[in-house]
Amino acid sequence: MERVIVIGSPGAGKSTFARKLREKTGLPLYHLDLFWHKPDRTTVTREEFDAQLKELLKEDRWIMDGNFQRTLAMRLEACDTVFLLDLPLEVCLSGAESRIGQKRADMPWVEDEFAPEFRQWIVDFPQNKLPQIYQLLEHCPAGKTVIIFKSREEINSYLNSENRLF
Repeated sequence: MERVIVIGSPGAGKSTFARKLREKTGLPLYHLDLFWHKPDRTTVTREEFDAQLKELLKEDRWIMDGNFQRTLAMRLEACDTVFLLDLPLEVCLSGAESRIGQKRADMPWVEDEFAPEFRQWIVDFPQNKLPQIYQLLEHCPAGKTVIIFKSREEINSYLNSENRLF
């Protein structure tokens, strides 16, 4: 495990899992939200984001945290390990809501409200995004390790297991 992507719904715990995985592996961690979002709550252009992502993908070792489905195929091509956090909707909504007002290492600002549009994006994720993710994983290049978590308990068990990949 040298090139890892962590994907899943907002609020599923991707960034938390990625940080814990970094602690266990020593791999450099890149939160893709930090490459996309600016501190003033605007975003970089797709071209800027893609150029930064292509540079990161050239590195020998990394963990990349974030969906950015438009670029998922290129990240699947480059990685050796995929962690999909496919947690229940209620868990994701609770996770996203619990971080309101908290400073986070994976975002350049503090969210001061649970924006209705963002909440709806999470509600729609299982129908609008998850099927596409599973389809991409089914057609993932050979030799990739794909691990799917369905609960926080599975995530914690993996991180605490002696039989893990790292």
